[in-house]
Amino acid sequence: MHIHSVLVGAAALAVGASAQTDGLSPPSYPSPWMHGGQGWDHAYKKAVEFVSGLTLLEKVNITTGTGWMQDLCVGATGGIPRLGFNGFCLQDSPLGIRFSDQNSAFPAGVNTAATWSKKLFKARGEAMGEEFRDKGVDVILGPVAGPLGRSPEGGRNWEGFAPDPVLTGVAMAETIKGIQGTGVIACAKHFIGNEQEHYRQQMSSNMDDATMHEMYMWPFADAVKAGVGSVMCSYNRLNDSYACENSYLLNHLLKNELDFQGFVMADWGAQHSGVASALAGLDMTMPGEQVFGVGTYSYWGGNLTAAVLNGTVPQWRVDDMAVRIMSAYYKVGRDKSRIPINFSSWTRNTTGYFHTLGEADFGVVNQHVNVQSDHKHVIREIGARSTVLLKNTKRALPLNNPKSVAVIGEDAHLNPAGINSCDDRGCDKGTLAMGWGSGTANFPYLIAPVDALRAQAETDRSTFVNISNNYDLNAIRAAAAGKSVALVFANADSGEDYITVDKNEGDRNNLTLWQNGDAVIAAVASVNPNTIVVLHTVGPVLLEAYKHHPNITAILWAGIPGQESGNAITDVLYGEINPSAKSVFTWGKEAKDWGVNILYNDSSKVPQMTFSEGNFIDYRHFDKAGIEPSYEFGFGLSYTTFEYSAIGVRKLQDDEYKPTTGKTNAAQTFGTVDKSPSANKMPKGFKAVKAYVYPYLDSTTGNSEGGNGDAPKGSQDGSKQRKLPAGGAPGGNSGLWDEMYEVSATITNTGKLDGTEVVQLYVSLGGPNDPPVVLRGFNDLAIPRGRSKAVRFKLTRRDISNWDAGKQDWVISDAPKTVYVGASSRKLTLKAVLA
Repeated sequence: MHIHSVLVGAAALAVGASAQTDGLSPPSYPSPWMHGGQGWDHAYKKAVEFVSGLTLLEKVNITTGTGWMQDLCVGATGGIPRLGFNGFCLQDSPLGIRFSDQNSAFPAGVNTAATWSKKLFKARGEAMGEEFRDKGVDVILGPVAGPLGRSPEGGRNWEGFAPDPVLTGVAMAETIKGIQGTGVIACAKHFIGNEQEHYRQQMSSNMDDATMHEMYMWPFADAVKAGVGSVMCSYNRLNDSYACENSYLLNHLLKNELDFQGFVMADWGAQHSGVASALAGLDMTMPGEQVFGVGTYSYWGGNLTAAVLNGTVPQWRVDDMAVRIMSAYYKVGRDKSRIPINFSSWTRNTTGYFHTLGEADFGVVNQHVNVQSDHKHVIREIGARSTVLLKNTKRALPLNNPKSVAVIGEDAHLNPAGINSCDDRGCDKGTLAMGWGSGTANFPYLIAPVDALRAQAETDRSTFVNISNNYDLNAIRAAAAGKSVALVFANADSGEDYITVDKNEGDRNNLTLWQNGDAVIAAVASVNPNTIVVLHTVGPVLLEAYKHHPNITAILWAGIPGQESGNAITDVLYGEINPSAKSVFTWGKEAKDWGVNILYNDSSKVPQMTFSEGNFIDYRHFDKAGIEPSYEFGFGLSYTTFEYSAIGVRKLQDDEYKPTTGKTNAAQTFGTVDKSPSANKMPKGFKAVKAYVYPYLDSTTGNSEGGNGDAPKGSQDGSKQRKLPAGGAPGGNSGLWDEMYEVSATITNTGKLDGTEVVQLYVSLGGPNDPPVVLRGFNDLAIPRGRSKAVRFKLTRRDISNWDAGKQDWVISDAPKTVYVGASSRKLTLKAVLA
């Protein structure tokens, strides 16, 4: 097959264009080669030494997946048997080890973000990293900055952190530091524009250059600056070019402008070409074959070998792939922390096939190693610290030895069929503690709210009653009537598109509660004047009616908190933990308030989703449009009260920003390529596993995409290349991280209890097309009652800049800049001008 036909969409859209626009992704070649740099030099040198001793087949082997269900992990590359080097094990998920046992089920990203605690962001990353490491995993497929959360109905929003680039960026950076500090490679995903599940493998997400830089790429820049080892390109097209063969996205933005030194891997099945994706910047393909689970031909494997041998893919490009992969390996210390894989993704039985699809090599595949350690404590803490108190009237909370307690709702109880009975949590039965899809893990146990609350009631000697049937409203009213407090639980779920739950194909169909939840709340509130609502939801739901209902005295959002769910909510309800969480999304009064939609029905071959709202999603949109929400972004109550005072601004420097100039070194090759047929064909007598992806030339090579045809202009050019003005260092031009201002304030706990306040810093950039305010910093302060603490924020150059598409660089505009410090995006008590 000629490669020209697959290059049209990936590379030949707009020769000469310098910046992406809606519906246009210009070509950018060649793919930048790794050079080391900040935090990478030692790893780079070790990787170069290692790769220099490899054959072409060995280099191709570590770039190509071996096939779905062929090895023990959800993704695996080939190894280097000659050196005793096993292939890479890549494993879901961003909240725990998928397809395993004796592992923890952590709170989801959305809950973690709701703590607004950098300490807990990192602690969760460390705990997860330890568990993956001790199972033998090389790469964690997480954390998630895409989807960012453009639409509240987005099915996988909960895997990420928040529809705000700064909060997400900080959470990404701290999580990555935590993970990689344990000796495991993190993978920042999904890059970029995978903001809905419907049509995710066909649709084009179209956005302009400023939207890309100021919103969706911002947290990935933080991930790169934090030293992330890998980035996963997404399923969707970006401006009409598939993300995993989009040369502008991978070569220009990620590897050049952000100076990313690690490797780019394809999401499972997101590779749609061989040579084109290699030249566009892809470094590792997963799971390896074209149609995974079927054992069909691979775009890479032997085809990549052929393309290098005939010169279509330069040797320096495949060498760079291998060096990037091995540099990430050395950077996190895998050479010192690696242990053999001790679990199988494909069976919970102790014995099974090491190559399941190929039915080869039977033996002990699961050693059932318990990796949970003491991680239940950080899980419980995050669960409690992420519970947002939205309403608290009539001193309803905290509870104090109530005479009688009713716990109502299916969501307070366990799934009677078993906590792991639904594959990848693909159902909504019982209490909701994680969404569904590949971003899940098996629960080692799950503490149901009803069980933790019953235990507390027994301690308090409170009369206790519970109802689990959401459709027996008469029984619900009878149980709730006359009780000192009625705790009613309800949920709303979502997940990945390969599972449909209650006719929701990944994305939520609406923003109402599931399983008759709204009717259950109404029934309880109709008979009990002290009704407390607890919501386990993946994102916002419509709750304006509950906010104003006189019998609903308190509302709490508990999100999807993982295995310690019941203990965490009990800690908050009974005051063991004074709530400090703040909402990481806006709660609208009706669905149209968000101003964006999921594309649910489209018969086009390539559905188009244009991000015409630009930066104006979530609170930015609400603020611009003057829409009053039920609860704003950053909102959350405490059992105590806080006052803000004494804002101060200090200019730290006024150094001139220096765009990056100069050129890179020329591309290098490492080792020599033996082009003889005998060196690149499967050895005689080799016992091949059925449908396994190998790097050898064979009868299938070239059937799917050989090495013939013309390569895009400049894609084979290994000469010195111009550096981008906004580039030059991991995360972008180092000047973007210069600290320009310090903003300070004093926070006083004026209540009767010790508490923690999440203090938020917002900036008005002042331009006519800028949002009224944008989040630029936050800090969680533990303050004893009657005491005060000072908070200080540093504003970087990036924080007060806009992206200039014409200059292709960040610019501080002449518009006046104002800073605000407050308790939420709409409670900005303190204000000062940046001079």
